[in-house]
Amino acid sequence: MLASLGIDDIDAALAHGLLDVMPCPACDSACNALLATAREARQIALAARDRHRARGARLQRRKAERDAARVPKALPAQAPALPAAAADVLARALAKARKSR
Repeated sequence: MLASLGIDDIDAALAHGLLDVMPCPACDSACNALLATAREARQIALAARDRHRARGARLQRRKAERDAARVPKALPAQAPALPAAAADVLARALAKARKSR
């Protein structure tokens, strides 16, 4: 793991268990400090990534809610174009016109 950190290969260090590493009693304090610093930096970066993803999801959800609110509501059943009295007059006139042909 130290070799991976030495060449700045974080992926390999993660594969070797960087996030789970505990201070080694056999190692010197510089070695343990390097591991602790690398682990903390990676945990901070992962937390930032999670916050970024959560923010993106939150913004996408809000946009979907705004877009849904902008969609016009379904119109109620259309009312007749003419008032009932006018429709009756028109129907009688059409019937009278058909008879006179």
